[in-house]
Amino acid sequence: MTAATARRRGLMLVLSSPSGAGKTTMAKRLLAGDAQISMSVSATTRPPRAGEIEGQDYHFVSQDQFDHLVATGQFLEWATVFGNRYGTPRGPVEAALAEGRDILFDIDWQGTQQLRQSQAGGDLVSIFLLPPSLEELESRLKRRNSDSAVTINARMARAADEISHWAEYDYVLVNDDPGQCLHEIRCILTAERLRRERQRGLAGFVRDLLAGEG
Repeated sequence: MTAATARRRGLMLVLSSPSGAGKTTMAKRLLAGDAQISMSVSATTRPPRAGEIEGQDYHFVSQDQFDHLVATGQFLEWATVFGNRYGTPRGPVEAALAEGRDILFDIDWQGTQQLRQSQAGGDLVSIFLLPPSLEELESRLKRRNSDSAVTINARMARAADEISHWAEYDYVLVNDDPGQCLHEIRCILTAERLRRERQRGLAGFVRDLLAGEG
């Protein structure tokens, strides 16, 4: 196939996990080693943290602005997490998919459900990361030294609910070996990129091949 006929439609790759199970680390490593995929930039009502850049880390908006975006259908998905609201702007994602670029999402099961129900649901590939054990998950949260004991307890309580939605995902991986887990994510992404329905121009190529023109 030529470069023109081999073009494909992009896909939306979702990584979900309880906090501390490794999805942020996996996302960063995947992005660093794959130029064909970029991170979805969410809108949020929470204030910027030190070092965060508008338009790169998040689109920081007010509650009123967020309400307007919801009311006008400009989000593919949105949710409230720990008192803050997060949403995925529709326009940039749909443009990327049409151009054959992949978008990575770091969202929870609620956002994943909304993406699946959206018009772009057919472009979705979802992966859920499980920790080796709840004891290891709690240990990882404590080692981060970024949350209070109260926050860690809240994250552990939320983890059980998040894990209960594992069967709603296309793929489920246990992140007990980060290197192996990343390898498996890359294998999934490679296979999904090669799916027949994502290959543009394939029908025409086969038609010409059978006609002796390939």
